[in-house]
Amino acid sequence: MTKITLGISSCLLGNEVRHDGGHNRNVYVTSTLSEYFNFRPYCPEVAIGLGVPRPTIRLTRSDGGIRLTGSDNTGLDLTDDMNSWSTGALVGMRDLSGFILKNNSPSCGMERVRLYDANGAPSRDGIGLFADALMQAMPWLPVEEEGRLNDAMLRENFVQRVFSYYRWQQMTQKPFSISALMEFHQRHKFILLTHDEEEYRQLGPMIAGVTKENLQQVADAYLLRMMTCLKARASRKRHSNVLMQVMGFLKNKINSNDKQELIEMLDNYRNGRVPLIVPITLMRHHLRRYPDEYISSQYYMSPYPEELMLRNAG
Repeated sequence: MTKITLGISSCLLGNEVRHDGGHNRNVYVTSTLSEYFNFRPYCPEVAIGLGVPRPTIRLTRSDGGIRLTGSDNTGLDLTDDMNSWSTGALVGMRDLSGFILKNNSPSCGMERVRLYDANGAPSRDGIGLFADALMQAMPWLPVEEEGRLNDAMLRENFVQRVFSYYRWQQMTQKPFSISALMEFHQRHKFILLTHDEEEYRQLGPMIAGVTKENLQQVADAYLLRMMTCLKARASRKRHSNVLMQVMGFLKNKINSNDKQELIEMLDNYRNGRVPLIVPITLMRHHLRRYPDEYISSQYYMSPYPEELMLRNAG
């Protein structure tokens, strides 16, 4: 398969660009995700001319807003430099399918970055300047911090969003049409239902009145809302509801013993006794025997490479 391109904080690949001359190589990124993704590294602090090693910097709250200053030399203000670089660099990031950021960084931290007040007291409500610019400029882009990838559910959520957005990018690179948008929505139905059913119900009416004249406008609004929907954590309850719908396509084809086995397996999953991959695998077994065109069209049954084992944990 073609590798998908993600942006990443350079230190996470093992590049020695930290302020102390070290790195923060993330083994999961470099050993597992690298099999499926190409990584384009960025170090905003090096990009604005700071050396390696270099004095530490931090976010400071002042009357003028949030500033990026030296930790020991608050007279060193790098805010304008960082904002200017971010604005220019973001132009070349439009082709990315996602971004993995270094946590706690005053430039790359996605959330809970230390933010110091005028007295030097820190709070945990800052966002790195580059990370903030990235998420403001491309609010639909899948963005995650490397530390949060240690959480199995957040890891699956991020990869799910990346592959969904990549499929969107592939679709819009071809001659874009109303039928393509409709098909995209239909094929992602079960995925969206596992994240936020209410949001999914809003997406249908959004595209129902699409015309050639407003296609791009509707598509832009759809993309943002779809990616917002996918940010919501999928739950066992919603997965179980979707799997019951899949089972509905099989109920008149499989025998009573197989049906009972599926019901028991879904109950085991719903109650946390087995991971999602178990009922999914059993469903696939029956669908190989009794193929269904509609279910086969649903990305839910195979949303990303099985080798990532993202459905094995929950």
